[in-house]
Amino acid sequence: MTRPDQPFKLFTCTANVSLSKSIADNLGFSLCQAEVRRFSDGEIFVEIQESVRGCDTYIMQPTCHPVNDSLMELLVMTDALKRASSNSITAVVPYYGYGRQDRKVQPRVPITAKLVADLMAAAGVTRVISMDLHAGQIQGFFNIPFDHLYAKPVLLEYIRKNYDMEKIVVVSPDAGGVERARAYAKRLGTPLAIIDKRRLRPNEAQAMSLIGDVKGKHAIIVDDMIDTAGTLVQANQVLQDYGATAVSAACTHGVFSGAAYERIRDSSLFEVICTDTIPLSPTMAKLAKVRSLSVAPLLAEAIRRVHSHDSVSSLFDQ
Repeated sequence: MTRPDQPFKLFTCTANVSLSKSIADNLGFSLCQAEVRRFSDGEIFVEIQESVRGCDTYIMQPTCHPVNDSLMELLVMTDALKRASSNSITAVVPYYGYGRQDRKVQPRVPITAKLVADLMAAAGVTRVISMDLHAGQIQGFFNIPFDHLYAKPVLLEYIRKNYDMEKIVVVSPDAGGVERARAYAKRLGTPLAIIDKRRLRPNEAQAMSLIGDVKGKHAIIVDDMIDTAGTLVQANQVLQDYGATAVSAACTHGVFSGAAYERIRDSSLFEVICTDTIPLSPTMAKLAKVRSLSVAPLLAEAIRRVHSHDSVSSLFDQ
């Protein structure tokens, strides 16, 4: 049960319970009592099992696989807290599902990232905390406060401790990720390279050429997520063709859907680094070259600062 001295209440849905527990542990709190279950036809039911009247509440739920179930759990728990007279409801969404559908790329298609934002606000969410959005402009889809966090401090610390800075080069897998890769290269004090990628259709891409020099270097591909790993293994081959001695990858969100497991397993990648915004599948977790880092301390500190009205952006000041 919640300690009486806790200034706010933490709830979790079912998408990533281990991360939620780690966040609560970092705050020195306990997760509050709530039950999430399904009826025989698949409908989701949530029961809040302690009083939240007048309380500031936080729901921790990445909208990852199964995306629609994860999103619906978040919306239903939000509605339950609102109807139980919670003072505020902050959705802590480490991974924002549907984030890649952020604009119209052809006629008669939806902007689903905006639809999800509207659904969350309509359900009763009063603030959102998320991490490494696929497109930063998604923050503007919300008419409520939005705190955009970055996993960069966690990934940079690991790279500094485990890689020789004299021998690495940071690589962007496409033109759209150059700003992200440049930020990593600047903080690590390393060169930057860019892969020219031509996307053929969703979840398929073809890496064409390289801008920059990777010869004799350990290349680290930096991206916000790895999904089917098609881009990653193609980029790995291009970098090796241009003389890289080894290739690793670092991302915030390890989606790892479709044939990702087989592609990474069978590739010559040295290491794939991700964070625990999305839980690894049992098979992926057993893959020796995949390493998951925890962002629980970062999210816990962000929650603490939000509640105490301290600066969140200063978390990332160098």
